[in-house]
Amino acid sequence: MTDTQAPVLSAVRNHIGHLTLNRPAGLNALTLEMIRQLHGQLAEWAEDPAIHAVVLRGNGEKAFCAGGDIRFLYDSFKAGDKRHETFFEEEYALDQYIHAYSKPVLALMDGFVLGGGMGLVQGATLRVITERARMGMPEVGIGYFPDVGGSYFLSRLPGELGTYLGVTGVHIGAAGALHAGLADHCIAHDQLAELDRCLDGMAWSVHPQEALRTLVSTLALGNPGEPELETLRPAIDLHFAQPDVASIRASLADEQRPAYRDWAQRTLQVMDSRSPLAMCVTRELLHRGRLLDLASCFALELHLDRQWFAKGDIMEGVRALIVDKDKNPRWNPPALDAVSPEQVEAFFAGFKPAAARARRLTTA
Repeated sequence: MTDTQAPVLSAVRNHIGHLTLNRPAGLNALTLEMIRQLHGQLAEWAEDPAIHAVVLRGNGEKAFCAGGDIRFLYDSFKAGDKRHETFFEEEYALDQYIHAYSKPVLALMDGFVLGGGMGLVQGATLRVITERARMGMPEVGIGYFPDVGGSYFLSRLPGELGTYLGVTGVHIGAAGALHAGLADHCIAHDQLAELDRCLDGMAWSVHPQEALRTLVSTLALGNPGEPELETLRPAIDLHFAQPDVASIRASLADEQRPAYRDWAQRTLQVMDSRSPLAMCVTRELLHRGRLLDLASCFALELHLDRQWFAKGDIMEGVRALIVDKDKNPRWNPPALDAVSPEQVEAFFAGFKPAAARARRLTTA
């Protein structure tokens, strides 16, 4: 394999470690090999005093990273092996490592930033998008739930934005990402070459984090577009504060205000295409995530992962949308009113937050 064929490219220029996801034909979807390469290179650079900062980006014009290699996970479970469990364990470990990384990480996002891509960037020091960015956690569309720390970062968004994004799985543009707090700055796509030129010429006369923040602020766009989320916030906060997904749906169906009626109807159509079970578990996951620390959120997501392939809707979702491509998933249960609170609660039974486990180990 040549350097250009490697799934992750690494280079060092002017005391900056550059990591590039390099599967553009697959929208830079993460494989286990990529996760291991990213984690290993970050760990090496963390110990290298010559490296002042890290820049993370994706190759190609379409995506930073459109998620994980879902077909691999499907095939692993079908084969009866544990590779899909290993994937989640190592992916979450990488994401959590980035949250606590000892040097500034600049995540540079152009195009799609979905699922596993969001997990890579939400712990970065500086989350920089272009006006072409499309961000989201679309897992409910394949019968899954927002993972990679989504129970932590979605649950901490203003108002009910996180519940809205997680339960519906919709994508948002650059202005929406900035309004929601899922990105820090927006730089024009045409300015990316200038950003690289500036990075290559930085003098490092101040702390690396301050130097990067000043540079990005200088190049940032003032207004990347109309923030639709800001306009919709009153309706989102009303409807998605309801106590369960069935109540959210009923509240949306009752929306009569002209400013929000069309959006409410579109949102209903989206929700009616999603896995009822995945939406209900997602709402509960985000509700619980608000009260958990980061490590406990990752632990809870792993707790769900270990049950979901056998008891959730992901295998059917991947079959219908990626394997057979009939686009007609047979969700189980097929409707919201058939999902019982007991069925949702069962997925969370037996979970102990990471902090509680750590206290028990300390006192043992």
